[in-house]
Amino acid sequence: MKLNLIVICIFMLGGCKAVSEHNASQEIVQCEGDVTIPGEFSDFFIETNNSELLNLALGEPGKGGLCEGKTYQLKDQQTLIVYRAWNSTNPNSRFGAWWAFYQPDGKVSQYREDYEICYQWSPLDKLVQCQLKPGTQVAIGTGQSAVCSEYLEYPPSDKLQIYLPNAEASVENCTVFDGELSWIQED
Repeated sequence: MKLNLIVICIFMLGGCKAVSEHNASQEIVQCEGDVTIPGEFSDFFIETNNSELLNLALGEPGKGGLCEGKTYQLKDQQTLIVYRAWNSTNPNSRFGAWWAFYQPDGKVSQYREDYEICYQWSPLDKLVQCQLKPGTQVAIGTGQSAVCSEYLEYPPSDKLQIYLPNAEASVENCTVFDGELSWIQED
C-alpha cells in the first residue's frame, strides 16, 4: 500500500513539472511600442496587407525578428535612405534582411539591445547606407525578444525595424562605412 502511494506521488509530481514546463514555453510576450511609421516617413509609404511578408518577418519569442508589424510599399517616385549594420567577415550579410530608418549612433551595446542583435550574429563592424527603390514592399514593426546565451537576452523593443527579404534587389546607391574603435570615459 505504501509503495503504491509513493509511486502515485512520484507520478503526480512529475506531471506537475511537465505542466509547469509546458506553461513556461507558452508564455505570452508583450510587444513594446507602436508599429506606426514615424511621421517624417509616413508620406513615403502606402500600407498594404501582405500577410505572407509579415509572417516571414514575425519572430518567435527569444529568436529575434519582429514582435508585431505591418506591411507597406514605398510609393512610386519615392526613395528612402535606410541603414544596416553588418558583419565584415560574412560579405553576404551586407544585404541581409534587417534594416533601420536611422543611422546607428551611440554605444554599440545600446544598439544591440535596441535592435536585439546578439553578438554571435554580427560584430557590427560595417555599415551600409542605401536608397530603398520605389515600389519596394517591406514589413515594419517592433523587435521581438532574443536569447543570445544563458547569460544574455534582450527583451522586446519599441524600436522600429525594417524587414527587407530581398535587399540586394530592393536597394541602390549604397555607401559602405567601416566601424572604428572609439572610447568614451564613463560618467
